[in-house]
Amino acid sequence: MLFILLLSPLVFAQTEGTIDSDGAKLHYRIFGSGQPVLIINGGPGLDSDGFVGLAQALSKNNQTIIYDQRGTGKSTVKPINHSAISMDLMVNDIENLRKHLGIGQWVVLGHSFGGMLAAYYATKHPEQIAGLIFSSSGGIDLGLRDYVNTRMNSLLTAAQRDSLQYWNRKLSAGDHSHTVRIGRGRAMAPAYVYRKEFAENIAQRLAQTNLDINRIVWENLEAIHFDCAGGLAYFNKPVLVLQGKNDVLEVKTAEKIHRAFKKSKLVLLDDCGHYGWLDAPTAYFSAIDQFLKSV
Repeated sequence: MLFILLLSPLVFAQTEGTIDSDGAKLHYRIFGSGQPVLIINGGPGLDSDGFVGLAQALSKNNQTIIYDQRGTGKSTVKPINHSAISMDLMVNDIENLRKHLGIGQWVVLGHSFGGMLAAYYATKHPEQIAGLIFSSSGGIDLGLRDYVNTRMNSLLTAAQRDSLQYWNRKLSAGDHSHTVRIGRGRAMAPAYVYRKEFAENIAQRLAQTNLDINRIVWENLEAIHFDCAGGLAYFNKPVLVLQGKNDVLEVKTAEKIHRAFKKSKLVLLDDCGHYGWLDAPTAYFSAIDQFLKSV
């Protein structure tokens, strides 16, 4: 079951479709019925396939929605450049999807980079959000950039660090072949999971990253001086912050998110890395289920 929760593209959505959104074609999938929950996957530069299982698991009592961010998976945009991909355009995509689906308010769950996008969406459209869930979120500002490489290295062995440096040099030299991307993914993956049996699954996922989109989004985050603290000061809907104590993201990032909101609950997961539904599924799903019942 845990493998399916990470990589499960063979699980079919009950509804799927594509909408036009600010020059992009945006593909979405819907599971279950009930309270609508939008799941924003991590990346940037990754599709939503790795979140099908999570969407299905949460759809037992809710309507869960996942979508491919612009330029990834079945969501297309041309050309791939700064004029076609930005945080503001990605926020517009989310809002255009909500309107298309006829949803008044939804709970928004953002994982990793998806949490950063969820925070930015909340500064632009707070009235459309019934509740926010941050799952191992990158944060509400760019603070993670000060420590994430050091933190990752601390979670890797010396051999894994050497391997990561080797593959990063290949990437920097312009070699974006699958061999290089999967090599880099396998070097990095052990830092993302406490239960190392899932490392190969994570490596395969990391290797799928569109590196051009990844670069463009991070450059845009820098250009807009990404910092949501001021915009979230008056957000008064309930918030759940989930993070593993062994995450590649430091606990201080989750604590900063928690402090930014008036109605926030912080749950730190023992023996858990970046993927709560893999390392600590019982605690992870229990916290989310309780939160969704209270919203």
